[in-house]
Amino acid sequence: MDSKTPSVSQVQLARLMFPEHANPAGNVHGGTIMKIIDNAALIAAARYTHRNCVTASVDKIDFITPVFVGNVVFASASINFTSRTSMEIGVRVEAECLLSGTRTHVASAYLTFVALDQNDKPTEIPMFTPKTEDEKRRFTEAQQRRKIRVSQRKPHKHTSRPCILRPKT
Repeated sequence: MDSKTPSVSQVQLARLMFPEHANPAGNVHGGTIMKIIDNAALIAAARYTHRNCVTASVDKIDFITPVFVGNVVFASASINFTSRTSMEIGVRVEAECLLSGTRTHVASAYLTFVALDQNDKPTEIPMFTPKTEDEKRRFTEAQQRRKIRVSQRKPHKHTSRPCILRPKT
């Protein structure tokens, strides 16, 4: 299978925050930011693999500063590391105040996604080839996080899906 660079996976989403995204004080819910993070990571994973991908785990989300109604939220995502069927995606979230133009780093996250075949089983993905010094650093750091994740993994039993809402092709 061919090797790829992270540039094929990079994505940036922009979302304007409205009152329905926030509590009565105008602070955007963390869950809203989490959904944006997951969506950005999914797009990066799918762009990299050209497969249906699913979230396997969320390693860490750090919320740094609040986001408010009226802010534009930007989520930038790209691949940090790949193994045989899974990949780590890093997401950086910034918010921009449209009135002042101030842009602030508001959250960061690491997510693991798995690529699926047409039978919804994990499938092999292209190797990741970091090129720049920053990509190599992120790759090495992601490799260390994966070692920790694997060492802490608890055995669990997968169950069959009780209902499939989309037809198999």
